[in-house]
Amino acid sequence: MKMLNNTNRSTKILDIHSKYSNHNPWNFFLLVFILAIPFWLIGMAAEHWQQKIPINLPFSALMFVCPMIVAFIVVYRTHGSDGIKQLLKKSFHLRMKYKIWFVPLLLLMPVITICAYELMKLMGEPLPNLHFSILTALTFFVVFLIAAICEEIGWQGYVYDMLEKRWPALGASIVLGVIWQLWHVVPHVQNHHSPAWILWQCAGSVLLRILIVWFYKNMGKSVLAGAIFHAMNNVCSFLLPNYDSSYVTFSLFIMTALAAIIVTFLWGSKTLTRYRFKHAS
Repeated sequence: MKMLNNTNRSTKILDIHSKYSNHNPWNFFLLVFILAIPFWLIGMAAEHWQQKIPINLPFSALMFVCPMIVAFIVVYRTHGSDGIKQLLKKSFHLRMKYKIWFVPLLLLMPVITICAYELMKLMGEPLPNLHFSILTALTFFVVFLIAAICEEIGWQGYVYDMLEKRWPALGASIVLGVIWQLWHVVPHVQNHHSPAWILWQCAGSVLLRILIVWFYKNMGKSVLAGAIFHAMNNVCSFLLPNYDSSYVTFSLFIMTALAAIIVTFLWGSKTLTRYRFKHAS
């Protein structure tokens, strides 16, 4: 009976999206960009006064709330407060059925980052030693997880499945990744990053979206799993020495691309869930 109840609860959570899966994703994207404009303007004004929020980010980075706010608005308009409650349930469920997936969820990004660090050393780039305190890493994780949850409620929880109705999983991931990174360009510019840094950062993050979708789908459409990986990416990036240098974002791009290629090959571009060797004996 308990197993049956858990199955029914899981099915209910996974069926939530069907209520608004026919919405127009482009309206969502447009509203997210429009809502970000005040944050960009505040970031511009703060830049003039040389003010930033902690960890060297522009004020426009606070736009992380926009995808969540827009998702709440459009869901409320069509399904009221009950729709918002269901979207939150979909966003925060994380079933223990997928225990093995917590290994790559928590370790893949550190592995990518360490490999990128070693690649930079092979390239002959002058680098400080890679060291950090556990307290710093945990603090970053908490801060970035809050921001990632706000973003992913909109990106994965609301709009992604609409895109997958139009394209295979790989194509939907890339489309969402490109839009996601175009949305980030203004904060990158306001943080005085070079064009090369922005290019490789955005290119790597487009590929990162493939990995976020991979975790989202293979962990029972768990938005929280995607947010955890999103946060792990931010934590690892900020702990890398010389993160403001373009060769760092280039190295991260190379390693993220390698991970995305392996995942796509093994789990298939159509769904990112059909493991190629699952039935091999």
